[in-house]
Amino acid sequence: MELITKTLAGFTAMSGWEYLAVALSILYLLLAIRENIWCWPAAFFSTFIYTIMYWNGALLMESLLHFYYLVMAFVGWWMWRSGQKNTESKIVSWSFFKHMKIILITACVAVFMGYMTDNYTHADLPYLDSFTTCFAVVTTYLVAKKVLENWLYWVVIDAASMYLYYLKGYYPTLALYIFYTFMACWGYMKWYEEHSNREGKTLAQL
Repeated sequence: MELITKTLAGFTAMSGWEYLAVALSILYLLLAIRENIWCWPAAFFSTFIYTIMYWNGALLMESLLHFYYLVMAFVGWWMWRSGQKNTESKIVSWSFFKHMKIILITACVAVFMGYMTDNYTHADLPYLDSFTTCFAVVTTYLVAKKVLENWLYWVVIDAASMYLYYLKGYYPTLALYIFYTFMACWGYMKWYEEHSNREGKTLAQL
């Protein structure tokens, strides 16, 4: 009950810009699930607002992450149009062992970044902040490459982010990330269905 009360109070205290960022974030996710290239402009404008908000809130890694999102909005647009070919890219699936390598390397980088920000900056929650940031950086690239399993990464990242935003008191954003988690599950099912229909493979064969 206390969380609900704080969340509602947080929504009341939100600025018009933050409301716009939330709306654009939801629009991005819905368009990405439908493989609509206009998800990337929505991502650009929402992350521009969040970049400033997180910097002001001393979540330095989150702020840098959203600056990265700004760049990836252009990269994602270009990659989904397949560069100069001007044709739509297709969903792909990577092997379990390839993902394990990605997870191991990213986790090591996250620990290192957490140590650096913990000891040399004024960042709050440096290790958790670094974990969500580093994995989100990698996963955003997977989205741009249309890797099916990106949605599974987002489920874990969103869960960790919910705890981060709870500790920071960003209750409306926490509520947004609860929605993101469910949408990531839906996104995986939608992309899996399309990929399996095109490739004629079952989940065990992906």
